[in-house]
Amino acid sequence: MKPALLFDMDGVLIDNTPYQARAFQLLFRDLGLSTNARKLLQRLNGMPATNILKTVFRNPVPEKQLKEYSSQREFLYRTLYWSKRRETPGLSRFLEAARAAGFRIALGTSSPPETIAYIIDHLDLRRFFDVVVGKDDVARGKPHGDTFAVAAAKLGARPQDCIVFEDAVLGEQAAYKAGMRCVAVASGVPAKAFQAPLTVIKDFTELTPERLLELLAAQPKAPKPDKQRAQRNYMQLT
Repeated sequence: MKPALLFDMDGVLIDNTPYQARAFQLLFRDLGLSTNARKLLQRLNGMPATNILKTVFRNPVPEKQLKEYSSQREFLYRTLYWSKRRETPGLSRFLEAARAAGFRIALGTSSPPETIAYIIDHLDLRRFFDVVVGKDDVARGKPHGDTFAVAAAKLGARPQDCIVFEDAVLGEQAAYKAGMRCVAVASGVPAKAFQAPLTVIKDFTELTPERLLELLAAQPKAPKPDKQRAQRNYMQLT
């Protein structure tokens, strides 16, 4: 049986990290915060927005308030990104080839349903995915492995047969926590920031299903999550 492919959305299906960072920066300006959003996302991208926001306040903020800030950031992001929505180069061609080759395909993201629809329906990408898993489908978001574990279960795939596509260091760690291997998409952080991916790509023009099977054979087991390595990576990106 062919491996199952599990895709993150932001920074993988689309190269939207600069717009996400700009939306956070505008929110921080309104809140009187001096946090550098770009550097913050380099370290924490992949986590739900409310969890990212928790890290920028010195004192605890009620969950209801964090959700309001998150909604404000989402509005800013959609406004900034509205006319810029484009798939990552080579994505549709790669997905078409993967489906033709018999791969099962899932989307696993920390985004809520309305944000998922904002991207994949606008770009007509939903047709490629057998399963879509978002924020509302799991109890714990990334860096926990729940998102990918749930996606694999819905596909009927074993973790060892899954390959995750991630652009974030925390997302890579989530893949390893779920017992899966990972292809890193270096859209937001440098290649050296990742722990042990099958390969690092800039976009999907650099990969074919056949090449993916070769890479899989070269790494027969999923790496163990390395929290210390992840922490060192965070320090390098600060």
